[in-house]
Amino acid sequence: MAGFLLDIDPERAYKHAQVAAQRAGRVDIVREAAALTAYATGRYAEALRELRTVRRLNGSHEHLPLMADCERGLGRPERAIALSREPEAAQLSAGAKFELEIVVAGARVDMGDAEAALVALGRLETSDADLTLRIASARVEALRALGRDDEAEALAATLPVPAPVEDPWADEVTLYDVAEIDLDELDEDDEFEGDDVDESDEELPESEDGEAPEGSVTDESDDKNEERA
Repeated sequence: MAGFLLDIDPERAYKHAQVAAQRAGRVDIVREAAALTAYATGRYAEALRELRTVRRLNGSHEHLPLMADCERGLGRPERAIALSREPEAAQLSAGAKFELEIVVAGARVDMGDAEAALVALGRLETSDADLTLRIASARVEALRALGRDDEAEALAATLPVPAPVEDPWADEVTLYDVAEIDLDELDEDDEFEGDDVDESDEELPESEDGEAPEGSVTDESDDKNEERA
């Protein structure tokens, strides 16, 4: 549920991850969910703490870019750059290395060195469409930091507009317990409409000799006819 809701309702995703972490705090993917949802909701200190825990639990360094970005979020860009220089950074996948370079460029912008950030971003080339888009977005920010607004706007105009995230709860059906509804307070137009069954029209089982059983509607009507006679 945390992963399902992450792009739709990050706060709700965070709550799901917190419950999971309380029940299975020693499982690395659970702590990873707690980290990612904390990051998505701007809880950078908590996210960084959880990412460090994940790193200790499974020995993976794949989240170094995210850890560096958390340092940026906490106003510590120099620590983000320091993380990029750790030996483990060389072991990252190609995509993760690009992610880390983008974060480092942002950290340099934070430190007032947008020119160096722009140069570093200019060296990044990839065939991955998502990474290419992120690199271009980072270049826009660096250009704006340098006061080159015209270039920044021209580049921003070439970037696709992100598609809106569909809300899976948009067509959610709300179920009510009829036991909680006060029928006396319903208006005539709000009354439940059921199939009105006229018991007199219901077919009654026949006896073994084919005659209607005693007490049937047929017997009652015959008795009334005899009284009229």
